[in-house]
Amino acid sequence: MPSRTRKFRGSRTHGRGQKAGRGAGFMGGRGNAGLHKHKYMSVLKYDPEHFGRKGFKRPQKVAKEEKTVNIWEIEKFNVKNVDGVLTLDLNELGYDKLLGAGKIKKPMKITVHKASKNAVEKVKEAKGEIVLV
Repeated sequence: MPSRTRKFRGSRTHGRGQKAGRGAGFMGGRGNAGLHKHKYMSVLKYDPEHFGRKGFKRPQKVAKEEKTVNIWEIEKFNVKNVDGVLTLDLNELGYDKLLGAGKIKKPMKITVHKASKNAVEKVKEAKGEIVLV
């Protein structure tokens, strides 16, 4: 059986018409081409929320992320020994809140802006104290 290519030698479009032989010619363009024009009805039908804004972003003045640290991470820090009591100031290290994941083995005096209930209980169990500033 002879190939069709040989049959169409010398023909510009190989029997496909003007646009069909081009890439994405029959489909009305590639990708998102024509979503505001000839493909608009399909956008409305299948993806009505395609255009426009959704939600909002809080202003950076309002949205402040707290830098937190867990109890199990405290042992990595340099703890000062003041009058026989291990003292740690998390405010100086740049932390805002102490969280209660992990265990604390030594009694410590920890200074911080905020602390979770679980963290306060665990420090008290280890005979330490938390000073909230």
